[in-house]
Amino acid sequence: MNGTVRNVIVVGAGPTGLLLAGDLASAGIPVTLVERRPHGISNLSRAFVLHARTLEQLDARGLADELEATGRTLDRLRLFGRLTVDLTTLPSRFRHLLVLPQYEVEKALERRAVEAGVRFVYETEATGLVQDADGVTLRVRGAGGEAEELRAAYVVGTDGMRSAVREAVGLPFPGRSVIRSVVLADVRLAEQPETLLTVNAVGDAFAFLAPFGDGYHRVIGWHRGRDVADSEPLGLDEVREITRLALGRDFGMHDARWMSRFHSDERQAPAYRVDRVFLAGDAAHVHTPAGGQGLNTGLQDAANLSWKLAAAIDGYAGEGLLDTYQSERHPVGRSVLRSSGGIVRLAMAKRPWTLASRALLTTFLDHARPARTRMVGQVTGIGYAYPAPRGAHPLVGRRVPDVALRDGRLYEALRDGRFVLVTPATRTGDPAPPATRTGTPTRKDRLTVVTWASGRRTSLLVRPDGYAAWAAESATAEETEAALAEAVGRDRTTVPDVV
Repeated sequence: MNGTVRNVIVVGAGPTGLLLAGDLASAGIPVTLVERRPHGISNLSRAFVLHARTLEQLDARGLADELEATGRTLDRLRLFGRLTVDLTTLPSRFRHLLVLPQYEVEKALERRAVEAGVRFVYETEATGLVQDADGVTLRVRGAGGEAEELRAAYVVGTDGMRSAVREAVGLPFPGRSVIRSVVLADVRLAEQPETLLTVNAVGDAFAFLAPFGDGYHRVIGWHRGRDVADSEPLGLDEVREITRLALGRDFGMHDARWMSRFHSDERQAPAYRVDRVFLAGDAAHVHTPAGGQGLNTGLQDAANLSWKLAAAIDGYAGEGLLDTYQSERHPVGRSVLRSSGGIVRLAMAKRPWTLASRALLTTFLDHARPARTRMVGQVTGIGYAYPAPRGAHPLVGRRVPDVALRDGRLYEALRDGRFVLVTPATRTGDPAPPATRTGTPTRKDRLTVVTWASGRRTSLLVRPDGYAAWAAESATAEETEAALAEAVGRDRTTVPDVV
């Protein structure tokens, strides 16, 4: 990019902002993370589930194994009472979902961001911004009311449903409230549930139970006939009653340490980018908690955007790359709104024709493997693919699984935040792969070259977020170099030989 401004300001220190800021700082981009709350990880989590695709993204950052050791895995997801989704056949290293509170994810992401050099500014609220050709001036207000201006090449709003960044660029947030007066409570249970996640809907009541791991459980409940304002006082007796109606018993809940009400909206910003300002996570889209897709979608937004911002700032990618954030992630957000909303509507079906539709869908998914596979792919995130140019190899735009390499596996190779070129193993008489060529400069700051463990002859260029940028069968050196030049940029010294 032109000019001397090459830093990024991220507004909002939730999981999405933490992952994005950590990625950028790890890539050598100066990052300031602005957060209106005081420093401290809250244990009042709404999210409790990490799906397979998110675990893959965390694996590419060296965090998945420690989170897996902290949480508990579940290899079957039960919906609508009768439909059980089997996750053991997922084409992933993570054939399950991981149950753990959001604050555990935040702890790991914050530690990574701190170690990467992110500058944190707490108790500071974004109040407005102005853009020009070279950057963005963000106006903020500190804890004492003092006003300040911060300058950056780009600003990313990860500041939640009531995003100040989204408001500052004038983007609407169309949608509606789907369910009101949802009750939340963190309680101890005298009787332990039979399953790790307990969820059901009966008649007018819905309830969900998930463990924190510290002796407390989160209860989320809703009753169709109890439509009151979020400010209405909430007592434990009401939580018990909703739980009994939906789950058949209240498990002897007691000692609530926190209770609240909230309403669940379905909303999506029409654009995720306005010039030099971007939105990610709940600032860009919110939806019902059904399927546990909110936190996961936000983290995947961040994984998609971070490497593109770094490439634009470092000058080896054009502005067109930044536009692909909208074209790739906005349709995913729209799909998540539809799927999570559909789960809620079917779970809360009451009228005879909606109950019949739910029964029909359950039977269909039980017997139609392609439809069930597609549904599982959407909920877990591994089924989404990005647009590919006409005539491209079938792998382009698709998620690349954690394939075996001659030395390790793909998601270990992705941990440096670079593109990864997977090359065929050499055959007798073939030249050595580029990583072993003495004296030949490579794009080592942006590219890692590895080799298939198998005899596969596909050349595959994997983006830093784990999606295929280019692929070819038995590619020539010229074809490979052309693909690298387009995706990764030319080497600053000389063009490397690539087989």
